[in-house]
Amino acid sequence: MDRTPARTTRTGIAEPIDRRSDADTLWDNIEKLSAVCRAAGAHIPDEELKALQVGKVAEEAGEAMHALHGLKGLTTCGDSHTWSEVQNDLVGAVIAALLAMHYIDPTGARATFDEILHRRTRRGREAAAPASA
Repeated sequence: MDRTPARTTRTGIAEPIDRRSDADTLWDNIEKLSAVCRAAGAHIPDEELKALQVGKVAEEAGEAMHALHGLKGLTTCGDSHTWSEVQNDLVGAVIAALLAMHYIDPTGARATFDEILHRRTRRGREAAAPASA
């Protein structure tokens, strides 16, 4: 496991980052973040909290699009952005989506994600498979 210190862009503090691409580590982090977010939204009914989290996915995706516009010089507010900022916002959208899945089904989100990912990546697996003789 690579635990090389990395600088965060927002705090500037060097923090050890677990760089494993292990899906269990990803989902463990989503579950921890979900607990924090659910605690913050404890005053909101569960169905509303789910809907708000799905909306958060769209918000984060919109931020990625705004950063892309800034990168291409297409904003009227003079914002300029980098590909790194676009990627940051895309990861924010992914995290928001995984949180939304966890809100919808805390015990089944991992299995549902794996099933959908497998189904939706079939073409890529087929294209990468060696040709039969």
